[in-house]
Amino acid sequence: MTQKSILITGSSSGIGLNAARGLRDAGWRVFASCRKAEDCLRLRSEGFESPLIDYTDPESIVNGLAETLEATGGTLDALYNNGAYACPGAVEDLPVGALREIFETNVFGWHELTRLVIPVMRAQGHGRIINCSSVLGFVGMKWRGAYVATKFALEGLTDVLRLEMQNTAIKVILIEPGPVTSKIRQNAIPHFEKWINPQSSARAPEYAEVMDRLYQDTGPDKFELPAAAVTKKLLHALTSPRPKPRYYVTTPTHMMGFLRRILPTRWLDALILRA
Repeated sequence: MTQKSILITGSSSGIGLNAARGLRDAGWRVFASCRKAEDCLRLRSEGFESPLIDYTDPESIVNGLAETLEATGGTLDALYNNGAYACPGAVEDLPVGALREIFETNVFGWHELTRLVIPVMRAQGHGRIINCSSVLGFVGMKWRGAYVATKFALEGLTDVLRLEMQNTAIKVILIEPGPVTSKIRQNAIPHFEKWINPQSSARAPEYAEVMDRLYQDTGPDKFELPAAAVTKKLLHALTSPRPKPRYYVTTPTHMMGFLRRILPTRWLDALILRA
């Protein structure tokens, strides 16, 4: 039996790293890409093939995919778009530049890599494109406007792509985690410091609580699951003959998915504001 291949982005830590290790253990040939050369070197020391792919660098996207396809002889069974970051801050305080920058990584880079992979999958007659979204891809939360905007956009693109691929053998799938153990909080700090000036904001008093959560490690959220919970759903999405269009991970995602279907918007807003 031919070993199946998958390209995973954002593999340096968290969800991506656990997926790379879990899929390798399950017998997949894993190309665990990272955006930093030192992270690629670290993963290669673990025995992974690790192409350099930075979603903000179109040349690295082309070259990273080319490196992967050269190693496989021109085929790729699955793509797992995963790499992303957050930029906390009130919407009124987000400069347009902050939104442009986060969309480059969280949406435009994913889109570019996906467009390059589709012809490969068309030619081979099969493939799976799996996008890691979030519970924040279908409900909003205060202070997370930039991240929420990218995930809403990603979900829209993914839904339309799934519809457009219905007459092909390419399956398009969303995974929507809630609180999962990762470095997203720590990784958000440089972006917050680059773009947000809490002292000059009309919401300056409110930022004290935001910054406490951002800078202080208060331990896991009460609903937090390890990244392995996402890998479990990823494996099902990759191997099921009829994968679901979307996979919820964590209790908050299931709960919000249900409440969004049954509650008027004002009621849902009130619940989110109390959370």
